[in-house]
Amino acid sequence: MEPKLRINLYKDDWKLVKAKDIFETYNRKNRPDLQVLSANQDIRGMAPRSESGYNISHDRTNEITYKHVLPGQFVIHLRSFQGGFAHSSVEGITSPAYTVFQLKDKTNHYDLFWKFVFMSEKFIKSLELITYGIRDGRSISYSEFSNMFFYCPSYEEQKSISKQCVMLYDSIAKAEKELGLLKSIKAASLQALFPKESNTNPKVRFNGFSGEWKKVKLSSFAKRVTRKNTHLESTLALTIASAYGLVSQIDYFNNLVVGSNISNYYLLKKGEFAYNKSYSKGYPFGSVKRLDRYDQGILSTLYITFSIDDTISSDYLTHFFDTTLWHKEVSERAAEGARNHGLLNIGADDFLDIHIWKPESIEEQQKIADFFTSLDKQISLQTNRLEKLRQIKSACLDKMFV
Repeated sequence: MEPKLRINLYKDDWKLVKAKDIFETYNRKNRPDLQVLSANQDIRGMAPRSESGYNISHDRTNEITYKHVLPGQFVIHLRSFQGGFAHSSVEGITSPAYTVFQLKDKTNHYDLFWKFVFMSEKFIKSLELITYGIRDGRSISYSEFSNMFFYCPSYEEQKSISKQCVMLYDSIAKAEKELGLLKSIKAASLQALFPKESNTNPKVRFNGFSGEWKKVKLSSFAKRVTRKNTHLESTLALTIASAYGLVSQIDYFNNLVVGSNISNYYLLKKGEFAYNKSYSKGYPFGSVKRLDRYDQGILSTLYITFSIDDTISSDYLTHFFDTTLWHKEVSERAAEGARNHGLLNIGADDFLDIHIWKPESIEEQQKIADFFTSLDKQISLQTNRLEKLRQIKSACLDKMFV
């Protein structure tokens, strides 16, 4: 037996071995001098509780009952729906409710290889046969696990596979860090390139531009779009995904969530805007997006749709709605305590009554817009790169193990 994806250097068949012949439990306590470890579902596995980001209180006098964990050992915790097996690269102590186990023979088995075996979807799926009870996931029976069979290669091949997996995870971690940095740059730039509520000028300005910014009503350059899809000009049902903009329902939901009479839907044209009053994580007052991906599409009448004239840069307005400068205006106009089935209770006239900050010069508006458009493209490229790396990782973990 051998995996679908294999390093060319190795040719020998993988051997079928029972878990009890590879692993043994480790049950030492009375080390309250060591740091407390918590199980994580990411590449870290067992990590200091102080790094978990959660303030978990416990009775320190009970730490003498906590189980000792050494680097290279494994811990079975109580969340089988997330995997339930965590590798430790650090020494510490962990909950007495957990099971700590280790390799019997470190000359024939490499702990990092088994770390990735336990992280594979194939292994996690197999746990369904050896779990019981319901408590924040299903508890895992070590005795049942010890009777499971595994295919494993030579020690050297185990090390080679582990090296490839580490490289994949490192690439993903690097890509995540770079994406986080780009998002942080955008957040800081939105703060710097638009004025704060109490100011009439932004903190940072492009060279060659001066003069105070103006606060104007959205209705001064925008008007409602109320055209209906009367003649069924379009069957492309749209939705607003706050992080992606106006997208096809089929692409986003993999399903259509439209009523039977789509002639009553709004018909939105490319370059026009829609306000989704539905709030979501990171978007407490909903989101406003421009239709960019398609020539036209249809939207539920729950949305507020509008077009703008040429007295403002359309690109600038698109990025202005990425700021929080308009949130207070919406909050003041919405009915008090008003959230109806997840929708902010604000009418079209009230929404168009909000104020928009803008520099007088169209050229400055476009300069700001071009900066954020370029930044958004970098974020999109990095997001796609990260997704591809995750797909490669999943495929490799599926094919590099038997």
